[in-house]
Amino acid sequence: MSQKNMIFIVNPKAGKNQLKTKMVEVVDEFSRAGYHVEVYTTKSAEDAEQHIYDVGDLHDLIVISGGDGSLDNAVTGLMRLKEKTGKVPPLGYIPCGSTNDYAKSLCISLKPEVAARQIVKGQVCPVDVGRLGDRHFIYVAAFGIFTEVSYATPRNLKAKLGHAAYVIEGAKSLRNVKTYRLKASFDGRIITGEFLYGQVTNSRSVGGFRAVGLRDMSFHDGEFECVFIRKPKNPIELERILQSVVTNKQVEDYIIYERAKTVKVEGIEEIPWTVDGEYAGDFKQAKVENLHSAVNLVLGDLTTYGDPRTEELVPASVKKAHLLSR
Repeated sequence: MSQKNMIFIVNPKAGKNQLKTKMVEVVDEFSRAGYHVEVYTTKSAEDAEQHIYDVGDLHDLIVISGGDGSLDNAVTGLMRLKEKTGKVPPLGYIPCGSTNDYAKSLCISLKPEVAARQIVKGQVCPVDVGRLGDRHFIYVAAFGIFTEVSYATPRNLKAKLGHAAYVIEGAKSLRNVKTYRLKASFDGRIITGEFLYGQVTNSRSVGGFRAVGLRDMSFHDGEFECVFIRKPKNPIELERILQSVVTNKQVEDYIIYERAKTVKVEGIEEIPWTVDGEYAGDFKQAKVENLHSAVNLVLGDLTTYGDPRTEELVPASVKKAHLLSR
């Protein structure tokens, strides 16, 4: 068996550092699959991006270990490398963050050693990547209520409390809900009004919750699933909207669902956006584009956990059993 080269990039500060006790087991899994493994620990938030850009094309596989932000940074590095060389190696993901939205959407195991096994035995699957301005993202761009929570919450609080940190900070934000008057275009279909939230996503989970209004989706169809929530008239209507977010039940008067390849949002004032849970800047005019099949992910048993190349959701019974087994 010929030896292949792998970069294993590790964010040592991600989540609760669950990889630490499994590092030898994970590297051994890769080695036994025929990979020469170069372990690289990140030193800063953008370190993975730069390292992938610098040396990614010299390797057969890149694996990133960390949270949603680490995955986002790795994908950004791959996109920069792709612009330079025209092609990039596939990407494996070992989720070790506090939320792990994208990993849950793809049924990637939260046990590092199992995730490593899924990578070495898995299949290469193309997935869409988003772009907001000059920023790439892998699963969500959003603005409005709760979005500032993910980047305003201290990392150490996220690591200690997980989803509880978002709940604590989110409860604070409800005291003064900020809304935005805007015009949004979804492949030319236009809506206007005052909105408290908007998300453009390619994931089944956002912020630890099932994506609002999701019926069926594909990670590989060239389209985003979009949710925009209008400003409620009173606290009772706001409560109905928040219940809808938690229970995934529609409130037709206030929640707008769209699918689109390109989303344009024009505000009366600048609107702060996040991508993959990280602050992305303030935009008076924002354009979000879907880059179809831009990155290849290595995923586990697609016949068991659902194939992102199709528009079918993972059957609830299968997903439930898989999550319980982790």
